[in-house]
Amino acid sequence: MSQPYTSYLNGLFVAAGLIMAIGAQNAFVLAQGLRREHHIPAALVCMICDALLIVAGVFGLARLLQAHPLALEATRWGGVAFLVGYALLALRRALGSQALERTDAPRRSLRTILLATLAVTLLNPHVYLDTLVLIGSIGAQQRVPALFALGAATASVLWFFSLALGAARLAPWLARPGTWRLIDLGVAAMMLSVAWSLVKPAWQAG
Repeated sequence: MSQPYTSYLNGLFVAAGLIMAIGAQNAFVLAQGLRREHHIPAALVCMICDALLIVAGVFGLARLLQAHPLALEATRWGGVAFLVGYALLALRRALGSQALERTDAPRRSLRTILLATLAVTLLNPHVYLDTLVLIGSIGAQQRVPALFALGAATASVLWFFSLALGAARLAPWLARPGTWRLIDLGVAAMMLSVAWSLVKPAWQAG
């Protein structure tokens, strides 16, 4: 497989693995989809915020790392450690159970939903860790950082649209602990695969 496509797929897999885990942002968008309450605008806000943060992380860190080769190596191994640790956490979650419950509440205005979506997205410290630091540092090391960023943004678009548009059907399926065990196993496999892609060049050079 050619290097450009590898960069795109790495971005797709890394972002997908980070986005899939149940969190405040996913739970919010899924709940909006279940209630059919401005769910498409909520998903769009999440996608736009993700894309902006991904681009800032990938291209901002790319320039920094090009100017400091030692920082590139530190980032490489820091990224590997984070990916492996994240994979282990996903495997740990796979041994437990997670479920998402539907809640009912009075219908809110579009403005209220948009503000709530921004709060859930931008006030979550994990968003900055995932996009600016982890995705940014890995993307900066790719042969084609732009394709890595595009792949990461693609994962965000696919995931949030799936939640918003398919929430009603997916709710019973997502409520099963076994489903999230399979998702977490897939997340662990993705994270370990990308970690190996970072280790492999150094391994071959040695």
